[in-house]
Amino acid sequence: MKTVFIAGATGYLGRFLCAEYSRRGWYVVALVRNPQSAAVLAADSIVTAQATDASSLKGMMDGADLVVSALGITRQVDGLSYQDVDYQANINLLREAERAGVDRFAYVHVLHADAMLHIPLAAAKAEFVEALQASTLNSTVIAPSGYFSDMGEVFAMAQAGRIWLFGSGTTRINPIHGADLASVVANATDAETAWVDAGGPDAFTQTELADLAFKAIGRTPHITRLPDILRKITLSILPRITPQRVHGPAQFFLTACAMEMVGTAFGTLRLEDHFQALAAGLDPTSKGGAS
Repeated sequence: MKTVFIAGATGYLGRFLCAEYSRRGWYVVALVRNPQSAAVLAADSIVTAQATDASSLKGMMDGADLVVSALGITRQVDGLSYQDVDYQANINLLREAERAGVDRFAYVHVLHADAMLHIPLAAAKAEFVEALQASTLNSTVIAPSGYFSDMGEVFAMAQAGRIWLFGSGTTRINPIHGADLASVVANATDAETAWVDAGGPDAFTQTELADLAFKAIGRTPHITRLPDILRKITLSILPRITPQRVHGPAQFFLTACAMEMVGTAFGTLRLEDHFQALAAGLDPTSKGGAS
C-alpha cells in the first residue's frame, strides 16, 4: 500500500484530499496543528507539528511515497505572514520530503498567480512553486480558479440584501468544489502530471454569480455596480491603513475579481446546489451538501 502525507489536512480542501486518497486505497497520513480538529478526517494516521518549525517535521515523512500540500493562510489570526506559511512552511515540507526520499510532491497553487506577483499571497505561493520545480523531487502543481467555499462571501452579501460589484461584472470564474478538486489532484499525481489549471464545470460572470446567490434564497437581485477606479483606489489604500490580516485577503480578492479566473473544467458538483445547501442550512463542506 502506498503512503500519502497530506499537509493542510484540516482545511477546506485538505479534508477532501484525505477522503479521496483513502477511497483510492492509499495509507493516509494527515499533518495537523491541533489534533482536536482531526476527528473527522479520513486518515489512517494523524501527526501533529507546526510546519513553520522545520525541526518539528523531522522523520514524519519517512516511508511516504507522496506529499500533497494544501497548506496556506486563509485567514490570518496568529500573526504569521504569507511568506511564513505559503512559502516558508511549504519549503520546510519540501526539504523534509527531499531528506525522506519521497518520490513526488504535489502543491495546490492558485490560477494565474504569475499575473498577481504584486500581491503578497500570490507572490509567496509562486516563490514556493519556483523552489518546488527546482527540487530533485518529481512535482505536480494544481492551480485552481477558486473554491466553492470562496463563493460564501457572495452568498453572504445576498443574504444581507445587496451585492456590490466593481466595473461591468462581466469577468468570469469557474470555482470548483473541494471533492471535485481532490479528485483532480489525485488523478494528476497518479498520472504524474506536472501542472493542471483546474476549475469547476460551470463558468459564471460576477453578475451571474450574484443572480445565482439571490435565486438560492428566493429574493429579487439587488446589485450595485461601483466604478472600477474605486477598486484600484481601494487596492492602493488598504495596505496603508489596515493590518495584513485584513488587506492581504482583500488585495487578492480585489485583484482576482478583475481577471478571467477560468481553469480547465473538471467535476460534476454545481455551485447552484452549493448555494441551495447554504440556504437550507446544510453543511456546505460536505459533498452531500452540494450535490
